[in-house]
Amino acid sequence: MAIKKVVETGLWERSYVPEIIRGMALTAGHFFRNMALHTAHVFGLAKDRRGSATYQFPEERRPLAPRLRTLHRLTRREDGSPRCVACMMCETVCPARCIYIVAGEHPNPQIEKYPVRFDIDLGLCVMCGYCVEACPEDAIRMDTGIVEFSSYTREGMIYDLKKLLSLSPTPKRSVPASARPEDLPQLTEPQA
Repeated sequence: MAIKKVVETGLWERSYVPEIIRGMALTAGHFFRNMALHTAHVFGLAKDRRGSATYQFPEERRPLAPRLRTLHRLTRREDGSPRCVACMMCETVCPARCIYIVAGEHPNPQIEKYPVRFDIDLGLCVMCGYCVEACPEDAIRMDTGIVEFSSYTREGMIYDLKKLLSLSPTPKRSVPASARPEDLPQLTEPQA
């Protein structure tokens, strides 16, 4: 049985005034230090010292974690055809039901099926990565490094087989902090 030690606190400590004052002093110290450094940066001084721990988006990009799940892509075989064999494992395991596959017979007798249609609705996708883990052929990956994708329409968020095959992996798996928005890969909407 442990012995509890009771510490008596006075009225001053119970009012939390000392802790509030210490917290305000700490916050004010950070504020004025960062304000002075940002003001110095405006005038071209102290460029080697960062003013705050915040990334100045979009001028500064936050480095991405190596295992971050980003936009999906489909891999190809050596002959250029999709590696997917339309086994429906990714469609089955998807909790959001955002993957839609239509299978067809492959002309090569060594390969049983191939996807005639492979769509991922990124408006529904929760980026869980279950589809990548479930794929027995390593046909789907989430290593493009693209984290900023959007569309003005719901149809623009549906990536088809052609779009998924056109994406490529990121060589470094991270965006350098000095990257500018125009340096990042851009996805274009199909022209109707």
